[in-house]
Amino acid sequence: MTIIKQEDFISSIADALQYISYYHPIDYIQALGEAYEREQSPAAKDAIAQILTNSRMSAQGRRPICQDTGIVVAFVKVGMEVRWEADMGVSDMVNEGVHRAYTNPDNILRASVLADPAGARRNTRDNTPAVIHYEIVPGDKVEITVAAKGGGSENKSKFTILNPSDSLVDWVLKTVPTMGAGWCPPGILGIGLGGTAEKAMLLAKEALMEPVDIHELQARGPNSRVEELRLELYEKVNALGIGAQGLGGLTTVVDIKIRDYPTHAAGLPVGMIPNCAATRHIHFTLDGSGPAVLTPPSLDEWPKVDWQPHADARRVNLDTVTREEIASWKPGEALLLSGKLLTGRDAAHKRIAELFSKGEGLPAGVDFTNRFIYYVGPVDPVRDEVVGPAGPTTATRMDKFTDMMLDKTGLVGMIGKAERGPEAIESIRRHKAVYLMAVGGAAYLVAKAIKSARVIAFEDLGMEAIYEFVVQDMPVTVAVDAGGTSVHTTGPAEWRGRIGRIPVVQG
Repeated sequence: MTIIKQEDFISSIADALQYISYYHPIDYIQALGEAYEREQSPAAKDAIAQILTNSRMSAQGRRPICQDTGIVVAFVKVGMEVRWEADMGVSDMVNEGVHRAYTNPDNILRASVLADPAGARRNTRDNTPAVIHYEIVPGDKVEITVAAKGGGSENKSKFTILNPSDSLVDWVLKTVPTMGAGWCPPGILGIGLGGTAEKAMLLAKEALMEPVDIHELQARGPNSRVEELRLELYEKVNALGIGAQGLGGLTTVVDIKIRDYPTHAAGLPVGMIPNCAATRHIHFTLDGSGPAVLTPPSLDEWPKVDWQPHADARRVNLDTVTREEIASWKPGEALLLSGKLLTGRDAAHKRIAELFSKGEGLPAGVDFTNRFIYYVGPVDPVRDEVVGPAGPTTATRMDKFTDMMLDKTGLVGMIGKAERGPEAIESIRRHKAVYLMAVGGAAYLVAKAIKSARVIAFEDLGMEAIYEFVVQDMPVTVAVDAGGTSVHTTGPAEWRGRIGRIPVVQG
């Protein structure tokens, strides 16, 4: 009979979470490399190059691929013949592994989990608790899959219950464009079919843990209806032209994964969950012989891609930039930013709004006049870093605050990832401001452009505090210009027309 020791289990969870924080699954990174070679859109190709370069840098430096180091999801299959040498419950052991991983001083991971989600939203400070799914199976081993699921992609999860006669393909093609680019494509779509509402969503999440193998499926052909659907959706979702980071291009997904389950005759539950460019998961087995052994991949397996700034990128001095200069920037133009900028995301914006509603001003030392704000929640620094990985968060979450910030603070520009909504774009146009996009999934690369960082307000918010960054040649793209033109609208429309294989399904 297999005996699983408590320390072996905990250390395996901790080691696995550290591992996936800086090593992409090789199947994903190689699929992304193939997408880079195929890509014809200059903007999308540049974004993929940044993601690939960032991935290699993270593997070399053993620092997080993305500043959002995710909420931990664990799938635990316990063999019925296993015995435990432990004084903790299995969930407590999982959470102790999470605690150790996220507070590891050699590679601190960002604490993003908040308790009392509808109230105080208090950060638990160590990313516990994990979301854990159990299955009791025959055998004498424990199989574990752990994933670190980023909020940007998880927020784009979708669920519906179709009528039995409805088309799954039509629903997916109608729904994917509504997800925007906040899930950081190119990625993977996991789809769960059948069961009940909660089963369909679980199937979709489990599907994301499967290997990227769409090209093998294309080569051999489908053997089931699910495989037929995978092939059809892979072609048609990519034909939508959304492309890397939503900028327009040939590759929106590198694979479509589908799992199904018998369901009630009255309907067809469908769950759809995307995985982002920071795809992170690993599977290991404990057989009683000790902790899991996780072998680092060879850097030779990474695509030979080395991102460099555009030769014609416009260099911008953030300390002297004027509204007249901003008005000359063109949609899709590459910029390299140098100078001081402030940061702030959801909690900071909410607190600023509360201050204004009370008739109070900004905190002492915070002045947004003629400044840019970067929507980011960085990882804590280690060793000689001034800041840890610090890629952008989804800008659309700040849309509700955009007019307030532009109208009341003197702010002239914003930096984030993904598109802006119609109201935010109209406010940007009316105030002659600008929205710049940094690449989601390139957090370690972006952090190398940050030369100093200090908290200047709301320190109690942790990673959501307001920082002042000094940056040098930080790469961004003009996503919404001062006239209100959005590349997240024009780019996909252009490439959908170029690909031209399917119409957009209307709702």
